Amino acid sequence: VLNVVKSFPKVDPTKVTLDVHFQKDLGVDSLDNVEIVMALEGEFKLEILDKEADKIDSCSLAIEYISNHPMAI
Repeated sequence: VLNVVKSFPKVDPTKVTLDVHFQKDLGVDSLDNVEIVMALEGEFKLEILDKEADKIDSCSLAIEYISNHPMAI
């Protein structure tokens, strides 16, 4: 998860930590947040429902969601 977020073009990889909040700490907007979630879907070969994707706004929440997802690789 951290590597996916670090590789996002609008993110300063030196600021990415486990507790980083996408919008507050990294300065991405809501559209960028959606693109990060889409990148996570691609990386871990899973589908994140829109209602769940809206809640994923930090690395720690993304890790928690993916680790609990039965289809995650």
